[in-house]
This record gives sequence, structure tokens and C-alpha cells, in this order.
Amino acid sequence: MKYKSVVVTKRGGPEVMDIIENDLREPAAGEVRIKVLAARVGATDINYRHGDSPFSPKVPFVPGYEMVGIVDALGPGVSKVAVSDRVAALTGHGGYTEEIYLGQEHLVPVPKPLDPAEAATLVLNYVSAYQMLHRVAKVKAGDKVLVIGASGGVGTAFLQLGRLAGLRMYGTASPLKHPLLKEMGATPIDYHTQDFIEVILQAEPDGLDYVFDGVGGEFSKRGLAVLRRGGKLVGYAVPTGITQLLGSLINLIIANLMPNGKRVQSYGISELYARDKEPFMEDLLLLFKLLEDGKIKPIIDSKLTLLQAARANELLENGQVTGNLVLVAPSLKLEGE
Repeated sequence: MKYKSVVVTKRGGPEVMDIIENDLREPAAGEVRIKVLAARVGATDINYRHGDSPFSPKVPFVPGYEMVGIVDALGPGVSKVAVSDRVAALTGHGGYTEEIYLGQEHLVPVPKPLDPAEAATLVLNYVSAYQMLHRVAKVKAGDKVLVIGASGGVGTAFLQLGRLAGLRMYGTASPLKHPLLKEMGATPIDYHTQDFIEVILQAEPDGLDYVFDGVGGEFSKRGLAVLRRGGKLVGYAVPTGITQLLGSLINLIIANLMPNGKRVQSYGISELYARDKEPFMEDLLLLFKLLEDGKIKPIIDSKLTLLQAARANELLENGQVTGNLVLVAPSLKLEGE
């Protein structure tokens, strides 16, 4: 039997992605074979494809930072899951595929009532936003925050979780996306035509408690300007090259040495996951419960099939996506059907 995967064959645009067939095999000891139901398409997939990130996998590779699927075979010694269980995993890459093989230690159970596409958006975006809010910043009700890049997958997760936490929120986005930000309880700022420093300091003369920056570069420097003394900027933009990575580290050190009481901290889910998987798994289970209870609702721009992976990457790369874009198995209902 065969199964299909999307493979990046060389560095470049969406056109370098090919569909290949693989031989289906039995899982090895401690390994689980999973039929993929949904895999989110994210900015890291694009950075990896271009080779912009210092952490980009070597080509050829299968993109896909996270996935949700159903267990269809167990290797010897597997005891944490059973055939037909729904599971999620943070894969780093490998998610754009019909079948995936993972060690049982990476799997988190997914409640069956959940839409796999919605559940897939929680694995990276919502866990990242939740951890930055509650494990890094340790926000409390009434805190004032700015989300730079508020209309993307992580940005919309920030706004939904921030509203649950009782935060006063501001977010940067293009004008077409302002109604969505308002709906989620944030004051939108047009980063094209408005100076967010001026807008925020006029509304909040004492400054903000936290800035969450998913863009980096000049936005980080300007984000520091709207913090109160003792405030913190949490950066989570993926570096596009070793030069930017080193520059970000130098800027972080300099910012933390300044005598203004403001602090900068970087966040990377993969580094934390590599050190200790338990916080990730605890937080993802909590988020699945919030989704099941209707307290959060991921914004899904569209769903496409695995064979449309190149088109999905093109849409995201061209800035045509609000919230999340998800690849789904053909058996799942597509957007608009």
C-alpha cells in the first residue's frame, strides 16, 4: 500500500513542493502510525522552505509543524494510545502527509467531538499564545497589552485568550481586519497609516504592561517605547537567517541592560518542548477543554486538501490569510461545501 506526502525538493517558492508516494510500513518499536486528518499551514513552513531560518531542515523534507490524526497502527511496546484514538503532535516538520510515524511520547489525546482542523490550530498557535500570556508574562486581569501582528494565527489566539484573562488589548493589523479585532475585544491600529506609539501613548499615557511581538525588527524597538517602567516585551518572531538571529540576541541583551526598568524576553516553543514536554502537553489539554466548552473558537480562513498544499502556501505567503489555514484529509468537509 502507498500514501502521499508533500516534499520540498529544493529551496524556493511554493512551486518547489512535489507530491510523492511512499510505501506504507508497520510502525517500529515505540512508534505509532497515524492517519493525518489536519495539518496547519504556518509561517515557519514558509521560512523552512526558503531556508531562511537557521533551523531549516535539509532538503528534501516534508513541511508541517503540527498535526491532528487518528491512530491506525501500533508498534511493539506502545501502551499510551490505542488504534482509533485521535491524537495531536508538535512535529516541527513532517505534517503535510497522509500518514505519519511518531514516537508515542509526542502524542496528546484529542477529544473526539472536536473538529480536527480547529484542534490542529491549537497545537502551535494557541499553546504559544497561552504560554506567553500565562507562563512567561503571567498576566492578570486588567493588564494592558499590545499584540503586534494581531490578525494572524498566533495573534487571534492571543486576543481570544487575552479576553478570557480580562486584558485590555490593542492590536496592529491592516484595516480590512479591524472588524475582527474589535469583535475579539481589541482596539485595532492600522500599522500602515497610524503610528502605534502615538495612538497607544495618547490612550495609555502611563504605558502598557506587555507587548507581544510576532514581527520583530523595527517593530520590537518601537514596541519598547509603549511599555511602562517595569513592562515586558515578549518576542516570538521566527528569525530569518543567522544574522537576524544574532542581531535579535544582541538587541535583547542591550535592552535588558538599559536603566529604564523595561525587559525583553524571547519565546520559542520548540526550545521549551525539547527541554520538557510536560508543560506543552498540560497546556494543550487545557486548550482542548476550552475549545470543547466553546470558550475559544479558532479563526480558520480556509481549508484545503493535501494536494492543494502549494496553493495554501502561496495564499499564506502573499498575506491573503486571516487567522489560520489548514490542510485536511479529503474525508473531512472543506470550507464552503
